[in-house]
Amino acid sequence: MNIKTIHNIYFIGVGGIGMSALARYFKFIGKNVGGYDRVATKITDGLEEAGVNVIFKDDVKKVPGEFLDTVNTLVVYTPAIPDDNVLYNYFKEKEFRLRKRAEVLGEITASTFCYAVAGTHGKTTTSAILTHLLRETGTPHTAFLGGISENLDSNFLLEGDKITVTEADEFDRSFLHLSPDIACITSIDADHLDIYGDKTEMEKTFGAFAGKVKPGGKLIVRYGLPLQGITYGVEAGADYVLEDVEVADGGYVFSIRMREELVAGVRFGKPGKHNLLNALAAFAMAVEGGTSPREAADALAGFKGVKRRFSYQLKTDTMVYVDDYAHHPTEIDAVCQAVREMYPGKKVLAVFQPHLFSRTRDFMDEFGKSLSGFDQVVLLDIYPAREKPIDGITSRHLLDKIDHKNKQLVSKKELQPLMETTDAQVVLTLGAGDIGEEVDKIRKVLSERIEDNNDSGK
Repeated sequence: MNIKTIHNIYFIGVGGIGMSALARYFKFIGKNVGGYDRVATKITDGLEEAGVNVIFKDDVKKVPGEFLDTVNTLVVYTPAIPDDNVLYNYFKEKEFRLRKRAEVLGEITASTFCYAVAGTHGKTTTSAILTHLLRETGTPHTAFLGGISENLDSNFLLEGDKITVTEADEFDRSFLHLSPDIACITSIDADHLDIYGDKTEMEKTFGAFAGKVKPGGKLIVRYGLPLQGITYGVEAGADYVLEDVEVADGGYVFSIRMREELVAGVRFGKPGKHNLLNALAAFAMAVEGGTSPREAADALAGFKGVKRRFSYQLKTDTMVYVDDYAHHPTEIDAVCQAVREMYPGKKVLAVFQPHLFSRTRDFMDEFGKSLSGFDQVVLLDIYPAREKPIDGITSRHLLDKIDHKNKQLVSKKELQPLMETTDAQVVLTLGAGDIGEEVDKIRKVLSERIEDNNDSGK
């Protein structure tokens, strides 16, 4: 398949973060782009503003006629779509060229110098930091990100076609379609067990991804992972090591030791040791790709973050509100560590929306333990995404696993009244479902409370 000769690109699941980046790419290079998703979101609004034709009904009659041309149309789909999707089955029956998102991404990046970031946690932030470093140090490239970079206000960058940055997604073994020049693996925790079955199979597949690095390429791995490569971490035995870390102004000041060279006075503004390690991983990738260590280190200070990755919504002396995509116990632990480090002694309320019945089932006890680290926990119902309900797997069951009494299960409609009365000084919203759609409403309620308190104190 030669993408260059195809004029129409149609996306099933165009509102997904990875799919939307590809849609923007094809629109940017002059293709006719359309797509379907279940509901309108800020992402689909942005696509429509960019000229992408988006429909929200799973009905072939709603698809513009030019995309029904089997000769000149490529159909790209996400493996997260359900088997009974009408559009997917129509395109399959009519023998359109159907490709998974990962296959198309692999074809686009194959002829470039490709940086790819893999890992069960950290890949979105790490790839966004890497894109920021390359851009700030004058390296033109194209980036496909799994989140909205606050520096770019986008999940897509096209400033050069010789170098690419992309996430390497382990879901459905998608990353095996990539052939990177420089790859990074940030973590290999058990996840997606509906796909892999167990952690051993996950480790085996990450090993296969490591084997996809091009001859002469480089593999960068978190120190301690069962893979051979250039290592990074806080451990003295790593090739890239964090040293002399201090908390300052809601972020960190530190040094990076790279073999025999020390880069001192490095600043990074995102809270959490996990984010600090993500910054180190991106730094190592940039340097191994030829970027000056001092220039890369200086550029770290300007990274603003990724939306829904420890994303500050409010930050005052009396109230902090942070929104985060955390949907795995390890990620929840990382957020908890960050808020406890940055706001010691403050009462922390966490609103969590579990993502997937299978993940909630597989990590029920671990979720309970992680959520018990907050002072108050509010659960929403499980966000099903692509899944059907599983008997006995509910948020009520998860609530019982949380080891304190200050916990409750609420509906989305009850969130705003709850925020009007909470005495928490730090509020978190966590989850990978549609909880992000509630962020603006919660921020508005909390902001009004701050204003009312200020007025009453005059």
